[in-house]
Amino acid sequence: MDSIATFFSAGANPVPWLDVLGVFIFIAGFIIGLGAVTVIDIHGALGRKSPYWTEATTRTHKVTKPLIWLGLLLAITGAAITYRDIGLTGIPLLQAVIAVVLVLNGLFLSFYVSPFLLNREREGREKELLPDSLQIKIIISFIISFIGWWSEVFLLVWYLVVMR
Repeated sequence: MDSIATFFSAGANPVPWLDVLGVFIFIAGFIIGLGAVTVIDIHGALGRKSPYWTEATTRTHKVTKPLIWLGLLLAITGAAITYRDIGLTGIPLLQAVIAVVLVLNGLFLSFYVSPFLLNREREGREKELLPDSLQIKIIISFIISFIGWWSEVFLLVWYLVVMR
């Protein structure tokens, strides 16, 4: 029993459980959201010129889309807990701005691209390559997503290692 108590103690200091929970939820959001983003982005890149991967992307996005939203929700919740004492200044403010951009990007993908893909699937056209104009918008969205998510991760690491 002493080994368990030792594991869950911080020496003479009390364990800051709310901080532990906040950072855990923050990182869990990144793992879930960024993992799903990576999967769908790879599928999308493969689907640019391949009917097989275009269909796979259409099918895969049904799983990744809710995971991305869950990851974003967890990351925002974890951020609110982690930064509760310092508010929206410095890194938390920058992360909040990036989160807003990621939400707007997600809204575009969820309410413009996703319905387009689902319509084509219902019409039996899920293997057809996407129009070039839509592919360009999706590439821009991918760049925003990639830079946004990885910037969020980097900023959290910077905060935890350098700022604390």
